[in-house]
Amino acid sequence: MEKIPVSEITPEQLYLSRRQFIVGASALAASAFLSACGVATPAASPQRAQPTSEAKQGSDDLGDKLTPYETITHYNNFYEFSLGKEEVASLAQNFKTNPWTIQVGGLVNKPRAFGMDDLLKFTQEERIYRLRCVEAWSMVIPWMGFPLSKLLAQVEPQSNAKYVRFQTLLDPKQMPGQNDAYFKWPYVEGLRLDEAMHDLTILATGLYGKPLPPQDGAPIRLVVPWKYGFKGVKSIVKIDLVEEMPKSFWMISAPNEYGFYANVNPDVSHPRWSQASERRIGEFARRKTLMFNGYGDQVAQLYTGMDLRKNF
Repeated sequence: MEKIPVSEITPEQLYLSRRQFIVGASALAASAFLSACGVATPAASPQRAQPTSEAKQGSDDLGDKLTPYETITHYNNFYEFSLGKEEVASLAQNFKTNPWTIQVGGLVNKPRAFGMDDLLKFTQEERIYRLRCVEAWSMVIPWMGFPLSKLLAQVEPQSNAKYVRFQTLLDPKQMPGQNDAYFKWPYVEGLRLDEAMHDLTILATGLYGKPLPPQDGAPIRLVVPWKYGFKGVKSIVKIDLVEEMPKSFWMISAPNEYGFYANVNPDVSHPRWSQASERRIGEFARRKTLMFNGYGDQVAQLYTGMDLRKNF
C-alpha cells in the first residue's frame, strides 16, 4: 500500500473550512484507505451528525487546537508494530485491512460476525476528543466513528454480562512487534459494560475526515476519551461480553503500573513519572492534567463511591 505524500494530505485549515460538507467520510470504501484496501461503500445517511461548532472552529470543547494530521499519523503508540512511536507508520504502511471481520459474542442473545461494510452502515459521527497517554503527552483528534453502544445493541447483551473484552488481530507476519516474546499477545482490553455503553465511548473508523490509517488502528479501534490512550485497543477483531473482569494487556505485562480502569487521574502518579501535568504534542509548555481528561461532568457519576487511587 503506497504511502500518501505529505503534499497530498489535506491541510488542517482547508479541512476545517470544508468539513461541514463532509457526510459520512468514514463510510468511504476501504479502497480509499491511504490508497487502496477495498470494502463496498454504503449509501450516505442523511441522519449523520453535523460537526459541532467547536469542530468548525478547529478546536475541542475546551478551545484546545486540533493536533495536525501529520503528527497524529506519525507519532503512534502501537506496540504490535514497534515500541518506537516514530517507526510505526512506516512499518504499518502495508498492513492489510481487507477482508476484515469482528466477531461479537459471549454473553449475548444474538452473537454475530460484522464485516466492515456492516459497521460502516451505522450512523457516522464526528467527535473531537483529547487523547491522553501515560507518558504525559496528549493530542486533540477529530475522530470519525459511532457509539459502541450501537454495536452492542445489535447483539443484545444478557443480564449477567458485566464487562466487555476487546481483542486485537494476532498476526506477527504483518505486525512485527508481536514477535517480541516479552509481551503476551494478542492485545486485550476491557471496559465495564456501563462504560462501554456511555455515549462518549466510540468505535473510530477515521480521523480528519479520512479513513483510519493503519498506524492509528485501522480499520477500527476503540476511543474512550476519559481514559489513558492505551485503553484504545486498535485493529479489533473480537469483542466478547463477559461476567468477570478481563485481564488487559497492560495488567498482565506490568501489574504494578497499570490497573483495569485507567481513568485519567492527575492525583495518581505512574510509578515512573507524575501524571499531574502533560505536554500537548506540538507545544513546548506543559499544562495541568484535568481529572477524567476534562470529561468529569459526563463520566464522574460512573465511579461514585469508588476509591480512584485504588481502582487506578
